[in-house]
Amino acid sequence: MAETPVIETNTPGWFDLSTSDPEAARAFYANLFGWTADLVPDPRAGGYGFFNLEGKMVGGVGPLQSQRKPTAWNAYIIVADAAATVSKATAAGGTVLVEPIDVMGRGTMAFLEDPAGAAIGIWQPALHQGVQVKDVPGSVTWIELHTRDLEAVRAFYASVFGWGHRDTEMGGMVYTEFTLGGASLAGATPLRPGEDVYPSYWLIYFGVADVDAGTARAEEHGGPALVPPTDFSGGRFSVIRDPQGGIIGLLRLNP
Repeated sequence: MAETPVIETNTPGWFDLSTSDPEAARAFYANLFGWTADLVPDPRAGGYGFFNLEGKMVGGVGPLQSQRKPTAWNAYIIVADAAATVSKATAAGGTVLVEPIDVMGRGTMAFLEDPAGAAIGIWQPALHQGVQVKDVPGSVTWIELHTRDLEAVRAFYASVFGWGHRDTEMGGMVYTEFTLGGASLAGATPLRPGEDVYPSYWLIYFGVADVDAGTARAEEHGGPALVPPTDFSGGRFSVIRDPQGGIIGLLRLNP
C-alpha cells in the first residue's frame, strides 16, 4: 500500500458517490475493489460513510440529497479558501450550485458548475484532508472532463485553480491534460459526435491491475460495461455503470 499522499492545493483530492441505494453500492464496490465501508456515527452525517482500501480512505458514499438527482460520482478540488474560490469561479463565468458550507468541522464544501455545464466540487480541508491513498489499484488514478466547450473550460479552470494545459494527439483527436506546476492532474476531451445529447461531466477513473478482469467482475455483480476494455497509447481502460447508475472508468496505465 502506498504512503498517504499529501494532496496539493488546487488539485483533485476527494471523491464521493451520491447514490439511490448506499447499502447496495457498498456491496457492489466491495466486490469490485475489495473496499470496506464505514458509516459516520454522527446522525448529522445523514448516512454518509467512507470507502476504505486496506484501512485507508479512498472516497465517500452517501444517499442522494434530492430524488431529482441521479446517482453519480463527484470529484472535489482541494482549495485553501472556499469562499475566495467561489468568487473566482463566478467572475470566470461559472455558477455556484452549493454555497460554501461547513461540514461538521471536517472542512468546507461547495459545488460549482463550469461555463460548459460540468459540476465540480471544492473542499477546504480542516479535520478531513482528503483521500489517504491514490494512484494504486483500487483508488482514483485519473479524472477526465467531457465537455461541450473545451476553450471555455480551459480558461475557467486556469482562472479558478491556476491550471495550465498541454495537448496531445491521440487516436486522431486532440486530448488535453490540465497541469499545475508542470505536472498532469486531469484530462479533458470534447464530447464526441452522438454524445452531444449529454451534459458536460467529469469521469473518475479507478486504477486496476487488469482492466478485463475488473470489467468482468463489475458485470458479474450487475455493473454493465458502457465502453469495453480498450487500448490507448497510455494503457488500457473501460467504462462501467454501477447497478444504481453511477459511472466510473477502470484504468491501467503503462509502466
